[in-house]
Amino acid sequence: MTQQYDIAIIGSGFAGSLLAMIARRLGHSVVLIERGKHPRVVIGESSTPLTNLLLEDLTTRYDLPAIRPLAKWGTWQKAYPEVGCGLKRGFTFYHHSLEKPEPFPPGRDRQLLVAASPHNEISDTHWYRADFDYLFVQEAQKLDVHYLDETTLTGIIESHDMIELSGTRNDRPIAISAKFLVDASGPRGFLHHALGLQETELPRFPSTQALYSHFTGVGRMQPAPSGGQKDLEPYPPDSAAVHHVFDGGWIWVLQFNNGITSAGIAATDAAAARWNLHEGAAAWDRILEDIPALRTQFANAKPVQPFRHVPRLSFRSATIAGQRWALLPSAAGFVDPLLSTGFPLALLGVDRLANIIEHHWGSPAFAMRLESYSREVDADLLATTQLIGALYASLNNFPVFASLTLLYFAAVSFAETARRLGKPELAPSFLLRDHPRFGPSSASLFERARYIHTQEEARQLSEDILRAIEPFNIAGLGYPQRHNWYPVEAQDLIDNAAKLDANPQEIHQLLRRCGFHPQ
Repeated sequence: MTQQYDIAIIGSGFAGSLLAMIARRLGHSVVLIERGKHPRVVIGESSTPLTNLLLEDLTTRYDLPAIRPLAKWGTWQKAYPEVGCGLKRGFTFYHHSLEKPEPFPPGRDRQLLVAASPHNEISDTHWYRADFDYLFVQEAQKLDVHYLDETTLTGIIESHDMIELSGTRNDRPIAISAKFLVDASGPRGFLHHALGLQETELPRFPSTQALYSHFTGVGRMQPAPSGGQKDLEPYPPDSAAVHHVFDGGWIWVLQFNNGITSAGIAATDAAAARWNLHEGAAAWDRILEDIPALRTQFANAKPVQPFRHVPRLSFRSATIAGQRWALLPSAAGFVDPLLSTGFPLALLGVDRLANIIEHHWGSPAFAMRLESYSREVDADLLATTQLIGALYASLNNFPVFASLTLLYFAAVSFAETARRLGKPELAPSFLLRDHPRFGPSSASLFERARYIHTQEEARQLSEDILRAIEPFNIAGLGYPQRHNWYPVEAQDLIDNAAKLDANPQEIHQLLRRCGFHPQ
């Protein structure tokens, strides 16, 4: 017997489960289909201010009070102390020379610390996905989402009014029909194979690989003694998404409050060959030998999951939506974990599909809106590719790398603040890609960064980046006196209120609403 639903969602990561909850709140029957079983470990773990703002907005708009506390460290710890979480006060970067390894990168010329919050209470988080995704599935079930785990789908038939899915569950055949299907199963997921969707290139992005695991026994970073007076760091450097960058790749270290640390490497094929990443644990040991700071930090570490090697990290689907189906952004494409862009892209996709379901379900405009959704998702992916591709091209030149990141931090901090002020029209697209000034300017600067050969060219590029971000720089980014350490200061927002078509009083009210000053 075929089970019939309005909406079927394949993949029960947080994005698929969140969309399932929203669809139920909108009155639709929903089935959530999972190939595996929760709890299970997946990668993609670090949130951002824009991620948390989107999560707040979605949970408020669609009445999901059980999920809303997960948008901030403080409310998360009060509501769900048992759910694994990491404190993310910002983004920490250290640059290493593989040819001249040192115990710790000396001096702030090879460091970059960009704060995302002024204190822990309203801080961002790392999501321990085994706990986090499981909580979302449980909340979806409470809303009467029909959840089918350990289900293998083997067939799909698309007609003018329904999609028919077939497969097995517990060794028994299963048949499901739905008016609309969403694939949230990740890159090269179910629909990619079932419909024979073509893969297309990410323009001028290098072929990359990844190797990662979870560990216990990881220590804290041990910076070299300053030898004298030292400015206060904007936050403890470990309380962040920590990036160790070097020519050809980078390593992430994310520490959770349950004793687990997520760590891994993303690297070009040439850099991956240096360590033979496909050899897993042996490759990780070789990496630690080449980077003394990590060797010390991981001296007592033990992997608690098998190492996973991903031989082809980036991905872009040539088709993102059809008449009765759509890929969530996480299934439509992936660039790289650098700068944690995956989470906001996923939630932007949930937001767009939720709006289409809410306002155009059953109307002739539904298919047209899916076409628009497809274009927006792909445009976000391409904008992210420009950014991350330029950063990869600059991994051997840290001053250029650090300057390029300011384009990202200026865009996202401006967008977040505009949304919190109730002025989303000031920043309608991810990375301000559609802004008539910022979009073309940042694209040109990303392109120039690929052809830096001299210190003078690097200096000129950095100056041009500062000019480009100035109309959107509300966070004191690039101020020389801060020398690569950027705190979150209320005065920066107040002084730059006019850039947001706001006055200082509006900014003061915003700071109070957001809990900027600790209670």
